[in-house]
Amino acid sequence: MSPWLTVVGIGEDGFKGLGKNARRALLGASRIVGGQRQLDLLPVCIRGERQLWPSPFSLAPVLEQRGEAVCVLASGDPMFYGVGASLARQLPSEEMLILPAPSSCALAAARLGWPLQEVVTLSLVARPLAALNAQLFSGVRLLLLSNDGQSPAAVAQLLGERGFGSSRMSVLEHLGGDAERRIDSTANAWNTASVADLNVIAIECLADAQAPRLSRLAGLPDSAFQHDGQLTKRDVRAITLARLAPTPGELLWDVGAGSGSIGIEWMRTHPSCRALAIEADDGRQQLIEYNRDALGVPGLQLIRGKAPQALAGLERPDAIFIGGGVTREGVFETCWEQLKPGGRLVANAVTLQSEVALMNWRERFGGELTRIHVAQAQPLGEFDTWRQALPITLLDLVKPLDA
Repeated sequence: MSPWLTVVGIGEDGFKGLGKNARRALLGASRIVGGQRQLDLLPVCIRGERQLWPSPFSLAPVLEQRGEAVCVLASGDPMFYGVGASLARQLPSEEMLILPAPSSCALAAARLGWPLQEVVTLSLVARPLAALNAQLFSGVRLLLLSNDGQSPAAVAQLLGERGFGSSRMSVLEHLGGDAERRIDSTANAWNTASVADLNVIAIECLADAQAPRLSRLAGLPDSAFQHDGQLTKRDVRAITLARLAPTPGELLWDVGAGSGSIGIEWMRTHPSCRALAIEADDGRQQLIEYNRDALGVPGLQLIRGKAPQALAGLERPDAIFIGGGVTREGVFETCWEQLKPGGRLVANAVTLQSEVALMNWRERFGGELTRIHVAQAQPLGEFDTWRQALPITLLDLVKPLDA
């Protein structure tokens, strides 16, 4: 089957910067769909009907023309946070021809002399700025696709608040065009309220002396979370996450989420990891919302309700952590039923009653029981002694593939 849809990436240099195949596709198209800025770059010799994307955005104007000679205009590389990626989820590859131009990040890396494979890229276009919090590590280079002309000032403020105010920032406007401009500063010294809407932010991250060290490995300091005492403590959290064993693209249910620490750390391991935090308490729901943004995973989805009722209709998970409601009737059974074959389930118990529940589950479904004892050195008069935290009993099991 020949492609009926051609997706053309166009840069700030407009039609003159396009290759022969892209020009031929536009000249032969009966309809050209794009944003106003892209359509305005076309010369009058392009005769195809020009159509703006609808608001709110929808792919329907393209998909409804299936079989016609249609072109879609996109900025730069359509497969880099662009409409080409959205279309590829709806159409088989043999129906599309993608003709990319250099992406804005490729152009920015070229201007800065940064090897692109060593740079972390992130889009802020219609996405929460809080996602940047998960990328802040001293020495890391970031390229951010701005949402608008106010994005650089907002980024500079966030960097200062998170202890990265000494980081070097460069804002590159209208890359590849006649109006290209570069502004250099540090986050603390940034004083430009607004720049051109079409811009890329380059950051060389530099942590201040007081910036907290927040690794992507499991076991963030307890002080990294706001909580009311309902928090899986650092050492137990690290052991729990090791058994949950997150891998890219997987979904976790954090049942009885408390402050959301397990789901948050699960998502921090990889950008494609997802988590649902199930919590009934209003105060703890607010803590989860604060913690997920402060630690850079605003995509964590909060399910307001009590298990097992709140679990109905949720997407089946690859792993489940039960931190609260262990003794509640139907919680384990519902979780086990909904867990995907081959999925992992980990449940923690503190009380004797919840410990008995774990032992009963092990009798029925197998798995491994582990007792965790953690002690910390604390003062006792003029000396120090070990202060034992409450022991934790942990059950972890894997659902058989044929279950």
